[in-house]
Amino acid sequence: MNNSEVMTLNNVPIGGRCYLNNIVNIDTDRIKRLYDLGFVNNAEIKVLFKSMSNNAVAYKIRGSVIALRDNDAKKIIVSLRR
Repeated sequence: MNNSEVMTLNNVPIGGRCYLNNIVNIDTDRIKRLYDLGFVNNAEIKVLFKSMSNNAVAYKIRGSVIALRDNDAKKIIVSLRR
């Protein structure tokens, strides 16, 4: 991908948009669930807000809002396209 910065999902700022590249080091059941929720290659993800306790972040992906804990978001590789 040209002109893109690659990072993990937990590093994308609130209000930011990114595109899914890969999911790493997640067990088979969880990865299947993420695929079912729309976490597929090149899917656009928008970072909406952090929970009040700061232990989860809400993401909008393919029309759904999904909350992920930081330890799971660290395993999702995304790119920022400019």
